[in-house]
Amino acid sequence: MTRPMLILIAGPYRSGTHGDPAAREANLRRLEDAAWPIFEAGHIPMIGEWVALPVLHSAGATVDDDLAADVLYPTARRLLQHCDAVLRLPGESAGADQDVAIATSRGLPVYRDVADVPRRLGGEE
Repeated sequence: MTRPMLILIAGPYRSGTHGDPAAREANLRRLEDAAWPIFEAGHIPMIGEWVALPVLHSAGATVDDDLAADVLYPTARRLLQHCDAVLRLPGESAGADQDVAIATSRGLPVYRDVADVPRRLGGEE
């Protein structure tokens, strides 16, 4: 593999937080903790919330608003049209499970541990 993969990091963001912003932020940090190992392996990490949260903000909404359902899951579905793989982190998450189902239906690899993400061979382009 010489081309870097765009890898969607999927896991809990809102799940299990009971609307607590600090718990959501902690979940986002856990997702982001996987970004460096993916990048270091020669790939491009992506987290749906990195796109969805600014979209919500620009619409004047938050993850607690009704509009969130029309932005969060659709953002991941749209991103998966461009992704080469998914890293599914542990934890209950309907959205992450949906990401895995979409990736699987498209024949994309689904990794369950960041250590399973293959290292990219070759130099930078």
